[in-house]
Amino acid sequence: MDPLQVHLIFGLGWLSFGLGHSALCTLAVKQRLASLFGAYYRLSYNLFAVIHIGAVWQFGKTALDATPFALEPGIETALTVIRWLGIVVLVLAIREYDLGRFSGLSQIRAYRSGRKDPGDEALVLSGLHRFVRHPLYLGAHMILWGGAANGFGLATAVWGSLYLAVGARHEENALLALYGEAYAEYKRRVPALIPRPGRR
Repeated sequence: MDPLQVHLIFGLGWLSFGLGHSALCTLAVKQRLASLFGAYYRLSYNLFAVIHIGAVWQFGKTALDATPFALEPGIETALTVIRWLGIVVLVLAIREYDLGRFSGLSQIRAYRSGRKDPGDEALVLSGLHRFVRHPLYLGAHMILWGGAANGFGLATAVWGSLYLAVGARHEENALLALYGEAYAEYKRRVPALIPRPGRR
């Protein structure tokens, strides 16, 4: 297959993931799927997202060139450090969420025990969220670009970053709708991705 075609298919795969992920997050679709899957909606949504992006990643891994670039030792080391720092940021950020609700397991446990659905969690303003609004995205960007040491890694960083940029905007709108003025005030005070002195 022609390299341009491979990159196009890989890009379309990322686009399909982004559109699908965003569509499944809209209120109308969430309500429709919740009526079909009930308490299992959130878990099903997460599993579908993992399978979808996994398929896109596997195609890229198989079809794109994974031969390491001829990088200077210092650059290669810097990319590795950025990648590991990204993993640290991602782990620290995800620990600030209610992972039961995030995964959908809390909803299932509540349903099985006859309790009320826990609903959405409160707006998270602690930990890394004091410095950036999207620490998960920041960690993901660092991991992506830290892995851009070959053709597959670079293509993944480009397409993944585009997805994250669009996803962040979509998520901002959803958070404004969910939390209202509380999130609007938070948005005025705290930068999206890059920490800035005096803004926290």
